[in-house]
Amino acid sequence: MNDLDHAQLLFSMAANDFKALKGMLRLGNETENFFSDEIFGFHAQQCVEKTLKAWIAARGETYPRTHNLISLLQILEAAGEETTAFEYLADLNSFAVQFRYESLLDYDETLDREAVFEDVEKVFYHVRDILN
Repeated sequence: MNDLDHAQLLFSMAANDFKALKGMLRLGNETENFFSDEIFGFHAQQCVEKTLKAWIAARGETYPRTHNLISLLQILEAAGEETTAFEYLADLNSFAVQFRYESLLDYDETLDREAVFEDVEKVFYHVRDILN
């Protein structure tokens, strides 16, 4: 599989998480949140992770087996890509592993789902445009 095919495969997997976020956001706005913040955050992190890996693959670069969004952004930056507009996405790192086994409620925080979705959407569409 060439780099572009690999990138497109990763991006299609990211699209599944993106669609899940849209559905969770829509359901939460209609009645109550059927999905916890931890689940929403997990899919947001997964969407960004796969999107960044698709971007890296499209450049012909390799990426490590990691969930760390900071590491993925650093790879892109080292490859000459401008990533400062997406640095805030690193806040999603804790949803990759930590909040799969801990409750966000233990931290007295709630997730601003609309804001998270908008942030994810920016990088998702940025990479979609690169792949097209």
